[in-house]
Amino acid sequence: MAGNDWINSYLEAILDVGPGLDDAKKSSLLLRERGHFSPTRYFVEEVITGFDETDLHRSWLRAAATRSPQERNTRLENMCWRIWNLVRRKKQLEGEEAQHIAKRRLERESGRREATADMSEDLSEGEKGDVVSDISAHGDSTRGRMPRISSVDVMESWFLYSLHGLIRGENMELGRDSDTGGQVKYVVELARALATMPGVYRVDLLTRQISAPDVDWSYGEPTEMLSSRNSENSMQELGESSGAYIIRIPFGPKDKYISKELLWPYVPEFVDGALHHIIQLSKVLGEQIGGGQPVWPVAIHGHYADAGDSAALLSGALNVPMLFTGHSLGRDKLEQLLKQGRQSREEINAMYKIMRRIEAEELSLDASETVITSTRQEIEEQWRLYDGFDPVLERKLRARIKRGVSCHGRFMPRMAVIPPGMEFHHIVPHEGDVDGDEDNPASSDPPIWSEIMRFFSNPRKPMILALARADPKKNITTLVKAFGECRPLRELANLTLIMGNRDDIDEMSTTNASVLLSILKLIDKYDLYGHVAYPKHHKQSDVPDIYRLAAKTKGVFINPAFIEPFGLTLIEAAAYGLPIVATKNGGPVDIHRVLDNGLLVDPHDQQAIADALLKLVSDKQLWARCRQNGLKNIHLFSWPEHCKTYLSRIASCRPRQPQWQRSDMEFENSESDSPGDSLRDIQDISLNLKLSLDGEKNEGGSSLENIVDSEENAVDGKNRAENAILTLSKGVIGSMQKAVSTDKPDSNVSSSKFPVLRRRKYIFVVSVDCYTSSDLLEIIVTVAEVAGKDREQGSVGFILSTALTISEMHSLLVSGGLNPSEFDAFICNSGSELYYPSSNSEDSPSGLPFVVDLDYRSHTEFRWGGEGLRNTLVRWAASINDGKGEEDQIIAEDESGSSTHCYAFKVEDLSLIPPVKELRKLMRIQALRCHVIYCQNGSKLNVVPLLASRSQALRYLFVRWGMDLSNTVVFVGECGDTDYEGLIGGVHKTVILKGVGGSASKLHANRSYPLEHVVAFDSPNVVQTEGCSSNDIRASLEKLGVVLG
Repeated sequence: MAGNDWINSYLEAILDVGPGLDDAKKSSLLLRERGHFSPTRYFVEEVITGFDETDLHRSWLRAAATRSPQERNTRLENMCWRIWNLVRRKKQLEGEEAQHIAKRRLERESGRREATADMSEDLSEGEKGDVVSDISAHGDSTRGRMPRISSVDVMESWFLYSLHGLIRGENMELGRDSDTGGQVKYVVELARALATMPGVYRVDLLTRQISAPDVDWSYGEPTEMLSSRNSENSMQELGESSGAYIIRIPFGPKDKYISKELLWPYVPEFVDGALHHIIQLSKVLGEQIGGGQPVWPVAIHGHYADAGDSAALLSGALNVPMLFTGHSLGRDKLEQLLKQGRQSREEINAMYKIMRRIEAEELSLDASETVITSTRQEIEEQWRLYDGFDPVLERKLRARIKRGVSCHGRFMPRMAVIPPGMEFHHIVPHEGDVDGDEDNPASSDPPIWSEIMRFFSNPRKPMILALARADPKKNITTLVKAFGECRPLRELANLTLIMGNRDDIDEMSTTNASVLLSILKLIDKYDLYGHVAYPKHHKQSDVPDIYRLAAKTKGVFINPAFIEPFGLTLIEAAAYGLPIVATKNGGPVDIHRVLDNGLLVDPHDQQAIADALLKLVSDKQLWARCRQNGLKNIHLFSWPEHCKTYLSRIASCRPRQPQWQRSDMEFENSESDSPGDSLRDIQDISLNLKLSLDGEKNEGGSSLENIVDSEENAVDGKNRAENAILTLSKGVIGSMQKAVSTDKPDSNVSSSKFPVLRRRKYIFVVSVDCYTSSDLLEIIVTVAEVAGKDREQGSVGFILSTALTISEMHSLLVSGGLNPSEFDAFICNSGSELYYPSSNSEDSPSGLPFVVDLDYRSHTEFRWGGEGLRNTLVRWAASINDGKGEEDQIIAEDESGSSTHCYAFKVEDLSLIPPVKELRKLMRIQALRCHVIYCQNGSKLNVVPLLASRSQALRYLFVRWGMDLSNTVVFVGECGDTDYEGLIGGVHKTVILKGVGGSASKLHANRSYPLEHVVAFDSPNVVQTEGCSSNDIRASLEKLGVVLG
């Protein structure tokens, strides 16, 4: 029983504290995360984490053996049971997580073996020489490559995205809340520094416009110019629109400032707003520096998961390269929280929306050309947790790329370690700062000095400075404990805690308030009054003076965070001559390797923290050496150095641009509203549209099969089909160009079809996912009936958007007596194909009156895995069907429903195949990037290009033809295909038809996160009908402000 002395004393201490165990249990689940500080919680935590359940059992036996009527003994016995239960629950969570990790390891190893097996077939081809120097954006294809763009020779525009927090160029409110931290400072300074680099004309930092009463009015300003810190370069005016700007896009609740966890449903709205800004700016820049041609962004750069998600969608809509910086990663946070054993995955997801964040980070990996990290640790220990990044497979792919060997459609983004920069304009050497007696009587002390020093009984002592918000992961409480329990350190130094700004603790967030209260109680516990400063307010402009004060007293800067992605404050401190003590977890390791200006410690080791601080402040020679090393090497972290590395790494990305821009250059420009607008557009599109090839022979007896056979250079079926397409296109293009040159603007229906999209008052998009064709046809007819005269007069246009093929869609229209020419566009195969009606069906071997937009195909083929992806999918389907005959197959390839950009499979029993998230994981583990969709009530699986979807097709129509998204109405059911969520969000209006598509809810049963986490059903742009009659639909349209004649 001697071994139980500690645990018995802890249990007795819990009883001595006073509150019942109910409070202790409640707080033990969240501990410092949310609850208030209490000794009870401390002792419960010590018992749970420090002792085996056998020890608890012995303590319970001891309490149970002491039979007496005293309430204390009864409480002690009950408490043993209940804490024992907490220990068992913790072990259960740890066991579940261990199983999850083991399963994930097996999945990754299996995927890696399969990918390696695919690629091992042609290893002998590795002697081809250095024919490829970079990864192709389309897997192993080098078609369509463009020369590199040099940032020195070309005037470029860049777009950075950072959605959450409070962002402005001056007087940043860093530390005001958990969303307004170092990332805000990073993105603002990056934008400002990038704009001063040679060849960079314009940099826009896009964020959220906030017009809430509880934040400053400046966050509601649509545009803010970021003045250059370098007055010499800023005077070199390049043009009226040059420079760096903060652009605030309105999205989400207009009068509320909400946390990043609640922003997810409004990301599509931001994407649409950002897209509108980019297109407008591209035209303006085109007039200034592009010779009249639009100037598209060289790259778009997302910061953090929410901006990465939006940047991926914008990259797909614009067909320009994407970059990504994670700053803080969701899988790492999830792993850290699970290790604590206090919350289950479900509880963590409910609080942090962590699964939605992780999926955004996975999509960012899929879509990024380059992922920029601050440290190598971020790659090796954090990104390796993701399905979409495998360091082993990445090295194999890169080796194959260098040898010119096929990667079979597989891709891994580049990982580039580029430490953040720092602005040095405000740093002026103050050698007198390190000699406390050499004050300059001519200059008064900064006001923030007196605000800090008023806390100290002896302000001349060395200052230990910590600058971090009151957040549990910043580990400030351990720092205070280390300071309070080390008497020599207390006697030698003071402690200053800059923990953001606050007015009233009760008005702070629950988490921040609990941390601050814990710190205040620790100060009281150790009687640290006169030794610790914790000012309520400071301005961003005060921060340099705070560093100077610490340096003046020969103090030390400390960052004790449990894990620090980078540690920008460590660089700032070094620039002012402050030695550092920093966590050994994360970015500080790399910073210390370069600067060599302090000591690294285990953030969990309280004694190690105290020893390191005491060593630095007591050893004057060590302090001076660390100070000098930091000042000597700090230039390596300047913003110019960062930007040079940044631009050189990005120069290796494969430049992309909207495909039609190249065609447009061949024709004379005309104003978009000029009489010849429609003819110009149809002449342009004639170069990149072809007739559909679905169907039977044409009137002349010539068939697609005959044409394919006549191609001498055809190597296989796929090549023969492509050659046939080109052959057919010659005649089609010739006839279309003839029509353009001879007909009047209004004499050819198809000539005016495409540009008329931009002149429609409203566009109705039917995206309802029905199980039967008759139901879909009935809805189309009803919606058309609602439009009535407006449709006949041309003020309302129609688009059909489904998972059907173009042949199936044509059959549907014919069965209902509808003419394809009555529609403006057809989005088919779950968004992988885009067709327009055509009056030239006599030229088509199929006789179908449609032309396919080849520009859209090239626009969305980014990272399309091609045959390598198809082979993997076929193998996967075979593994599902293993041991079953042809008649009993669960899933089978649907060749008739497939196309070059859509691999379709028929599903017989949805319950016997993995959910979308599992198939998506399988593809990512093998470095195959695609969009997986279960459709038609689970009877079909479509696998399409990564950035192709029905919602993205609408954005393409906006970019390509100027279709007004804000006047677009999308009709959906109560549920639908697994791409359903993408159809609801955005600036367009959504009508949810009650009672339609409800049977598809089983497709969403195994989602990673609830639909409510990503869809704003309470948005004023979303309305549900009372029924499906024309009157019900008309009433819903009126609620949305859609006024029909």
